[in-house]
Amino acid sequence: MIATIMDGRALAAEVEVRLKLEVRRLKSLGVEPTLATILVGEDPASRAYVSSKQKAAARIGISSVGHRLPQETTAEELTTLIRGLNSDGRVNGILLQLPLPGHLDEREMIEQINPEKDVDGLTSANAGKLFYGSSDLVPCTPKGVMELLHRYQIRTASSLTVIVNRSTLVGKPLYHLLLGEDATVIMCHSKSTDLASVTRQADIVITAVGRRPQFVLTADMVKDGAVVVDVAMNRVEGRLMGDVDFDGVSKRASFITPVPGGVGPMTVTMLMQNTLIAAAKSSKILLPPVVPS
Repeated sequence: MIATIMDGRALAAEVEVRLKLEVRRLKSLGVEPTLATILVGEDPASRAYVSSKQKAAARIGISSVGHRLPQETTAEELTTLIRGLNSDGRVNGILLQLPLPGHLDEREMIEQINPEKDVDGLTSANAGKLFYGSSDLVPCTPKGVMELLHRYQIRTASSLTVIVNRSTLVGKPLYHLLLGEDATVIMCHSKSTDLASVTRQADIVITAVGRRPQFVLTADMVKDGAVVVDVAMNRVEGRLMGDVDFDGVSKRASFITPVPGGVGPMTVTMLMQNTLIAAAKSSKILLPPVVPS
């Protein structure tokens, strides 16, 4: 068995075409979708991520306004900027690039963002809506994972799905999204014991550890025909790699995401979609689905 590769780049490009059409429609109605990005410090990876998001916005036709602050920015200074963007009627979405420098409390800063402009879906207000299955602004990486599963017609209902991650960025939102689609979900983490005995039972395995050079998931840890989604991205000896031993696991899985080119492109595209959702809602315009089912 050789797994079908779940091509995030191809799906992201397909979704971008639809988003461009929606941007044109919103502009024809007098709405100029605008994303404000905030980057604190000079972390190279964060600079690259913000740049990729700004480029995606430009491709789609979304205006973006970048705010770059020095490493020593205080909580008061960052709060003042965020509150200014909250009150700026021209700004529809606010992206606070994480991680922040260590002296800034990430949760405190995220909570300063108006939930209606929280295009990363990370405020407690939007997390609470996700808990109840009523959130429009869903965290972008989990949303991208779900759209890949939908695009490749992966059955989530009644599946046993294992998530190897419990972060607020990935694991916890994914748990609720999958639960909302009637999956049986097990969440594993650094304190879980005998990970392999859990993942071997899974119909779907989603891993997002991304902090160690060795593989988190190897071929002996998945059952034949499992669906494997690799969210992680590590740079090992100059090469981008995920959590999964792709060469080995792809011989047992039915579907698998590559790294790079899997979940990553979808994360950026879902941020663009969230920005359009926020822009449309602010003007009380109904936004039709833009992701193919």
